[in-house]
Amino acid sequence: MNSAGIFADAFGRIREAVHETVEGLPPGLLNARPDDGANSVAWLVWHLTRVQDDHVSDAAGTEQIWTSRGWSSRFALPLPEDSTGYGHTDAQAGSVRVESGDLLLGYHDAVHEQTLAFVHGLDGRALDRVVDESWSPPVTLGVRLISVVCDDLQHVGQAAFVRGVLSRR
Repeated sequence: MNSAGIFADAFGRIREAVHETVEGLPPGLLNARPDDGANSVAWLVWHLTRVQDDHVSDAAGTEQIWTSRGWSSRFALPLPEDSTGYGHTDAQAGSVRVESGDLLLGYHDAVHEQTLAFVHGLDGRALDRVVDESWSPPVTLGVRLISVVCDDLQHVGQAAFVRGVLSRR
């Protein structure tokens, strides 16, 4: 398997886990927080998708799906349009609410498709390209993609845990 195949498989696993976590969950549980300081399934899935959209589109030199395909308008969140959830306060995290899981899944699937289109064209040499010089050492494309995969898997695992906790109440 080449590097493109590895990344496609990793992002595919994230998509599967997002669908398993969100499908069939009513809005009350999607938006519920186990306590005031915890994140909801909606926030966790929105955040992991926003970070993937932001980071991969930046590396690919494309527009974010969030703005280019009108997802920010569909979500209509009381947050700045460029918000990804990074550094959110409890109140900001609590403001991420959805009417159905279809909205979360639609956005995630659109980002997933754009991500796959990008990673399918990669080879091992492309992964050495520096995409962020603000860190020491500078961040390469390979490191950025691994970071997104790791972050997404952690957050979808948290979302699945929250779903389980809330479903047992």
